[in-house]
Amino acid sequence: MRASHPDVVFLAEAFTRPEMMHALGKIGFHQSYTYFTWRNTKEELETYLGELSGDMAPFYRPNFWVNTPDINPTFTQSGAPSAFAIRAVLAATLSPSWGVYSGFELYEHEPLRQGGEEYLNSEKFEYRPRNYHTPGNLSVLIGTLNAVRHRHAALHSLRTIHFHQTNNSEIIAFTKADGDDRVLVVCSLNPHATVEGEVYLDLGALGLPVESLLRITDEITGAAFTWGSTGFVRLPPASPAHVASIGLA
Repeated sequence: MRASHPDVVFLAEAFTRPEMMHALGKIGFHQSYTYFTWRNTKEELETYLGELSGDMAPFYRPNFWVNTPDINPTFTQSGAPSAFAIRAVLAATLSPSWGVYSGFELYEHEPLRQGGEEYLNSEKFEYRPRNYHTPGNLSVLIGTLNAVRHRHAALHSLRTIHFHQTNNSEIIAFTKADGDDRVLVVCSLNPHATVEGEVYLDLGALGLPVESLLRITDEITGAAFTWGSTGFVRLPPASPAHVASIGLA
C-alpha cells in the first residue's frame, strides 16, 4: 500500500492498554487515537504530552479527538460553550493532528445516563440530521484554529512543545517553535469561572535572551500585548484562551 498509494493514511482506531497502542504505532500505523479525551487537569495534560513528545515520539503519531461516536467527554457534559472551546483549543494546538466528531460544534452534551460517556440519542443508532448554521455554534472558532494552524509551522510539530509555569493550577501555558516561528498558548482549564494569573516564560527555551521584550499577538482576537519573561492573563469563560504569535517588541 505504501508503495502503490503513499497518500493513504492508516489510523489505529483503538482505545486500549498503552502497550498495545505502542505496538500499533511500531508496526506502522501513521496515526493513533489517544487518551487526550480523559486528560483534563494541568498535571494530566503536561504529563501526557511529556510522554507523547518524549520516548513515544519516534513511533507514535497522536491524533487528538475532542469527542468520538463512543465518547461523550465528561468535561463538556455541562453543556457550557466555554468547555467546548477549551477542549477545541487544546486539541488543535497540543497535537499536530486533531479531530472533531459531528455534534461537538453544536454543543451536544447530554449523556445516556448520569456518569456515563455515551451520548443520548446516539448517532450510532439513528440518523441525526443537523443544522450547522445554528446561531452561536463553535464553527467560527474551529475555522479560526485551523487557519492559525495553517499559518504557523510551529503547530505542525509535537516534539518542540515546552510547558511554562503559571501561578494558577487552572491555567496551562505552553509554546511550540519552528525556527523563528513561535506560538504561545495560554488556556483556562475552568469553563465555569474567570481565571487569572501570571505566566512565567522560559525565554531560554525559546532561544531568546532573558531580557527580551516580546510582542504577543493573539491570533484569535487580534489583541496585542508587550511581555517580558512574565505576563498576566485574565481568561473569562467567553474568551478562555490566547493562541498567540511571539515576536520581539
